[in-house]
This record gives sequence, structure tokens and C-alpha cells, in this order.
Amino acid sequence: MKKFAVLTMCLFVGSLTFSQKMMTRSGEIKFDASVPNMVEVAGINSTVSCILDETTGDFVALALVKAFKFKAPLMEEHFNENYMESSQFPKSTFKGKIANFDASKLSSSKTVYDLEGDLTIHGVTKKIKTKISLALNAGKVNAISNFTVKAQDYKIEIPSLVKEKFAENIKIAINFVLEGK
Repeated sequence: MKKFAVLTMCLFVGSLTFSQKMMTRSGEIKFDASVPNMVEVAGINSTVSCILDETTGDFVALALVKAFKFKAPLMEEHFNENYMESSQFPKSTFKGKIANFDASKLSSSKTVYDLEGDLTIHGVTKKIKTKISLALNAGKVNAISNFTVKAQDYKIEIPSLVKEKFAENIKIAINFVLEGK
């Protein structure tokens, strides 16, 4: 009987801990490296995974590089083969923390927090610090953030022949709808 009680308690604590994480597998990341009056250089990935730990504010995301879609298939091919080398570097990740996060204070109005952590792109990891807006809507947390990165910081080489068609500062926008699991 004691073993049953201990096992039941372990399962209860385990499920309680697990239920304090919110996640998605259909988050969205957009990037835009377009230069005004040039061809649009932009992609979108709608299959990004993300987990938010409500008790600690830990925030992690994973994007498969080949899942980025472009208006032009040839641009998608160049993105994967020439720039991101997605067969060698198949994923990009973020592992960080939302500063002063308190899940009990989330409401339908957006609350802005500091988000800091390690962003890994093209096999290179850099610390970033940005803002993230969180809002609670029908039991789900909407997480939105915008920031910029530089291709050169992540050792992504842009050939000089097309360099003027790419923005130095690449705009990144994330939009995740996180649910309890």
C-alpha cells in the first residue's frame, strides 16, 4: 500500500510540474532581409516549437531551417543551400529567460517583459536581449517579439555579387500561441 501511495504522489507531482509548461508546435517566425526598392528577401516558418515554463520564466524555441517558406522557390533553395547550409545546420534555437515573469499577473492586455538568452543560428550562438509582449487570451498565452540580427554575426556569408540586395540588419518577428499541456 505504501508503494502505491508513493507512486500516486510521484505521478501527481510529475503531472503538476508538467502542467506548468505552456507550449506550441505551430509558432511562427518571420524574417525580412529586404532592402527598399529591391527584390523581397523574406521567409516564414509556421512550424516552430516553443515552451514557456510558467514557474521559472524559462523560454525555449526551436525552428527547423528547411521549414522556412518563400514566395519564390528558387530563393528558398538558395536560402537552404547557399546561405543557411541547412543540411549542415538543420535547426536554429533560442534558450533564455523572461525576466521578472509572473504567470499570475498575465491578463488580456499585453505586458512587456525583457527576454534574454542564447540564439543559435548557422551553428553560432550569440547572447541577445530583447522585449517580449505576453497576453492571456482564452487560457492561451500570446507571445510576440521583434528584434534584429546581422548575418555576419552568425557567419552567414552573402556573396558580394548580391550583397547589396540584402539588408545588413535582418528583422526577426516571432508570434507564438502557447497552451498548457
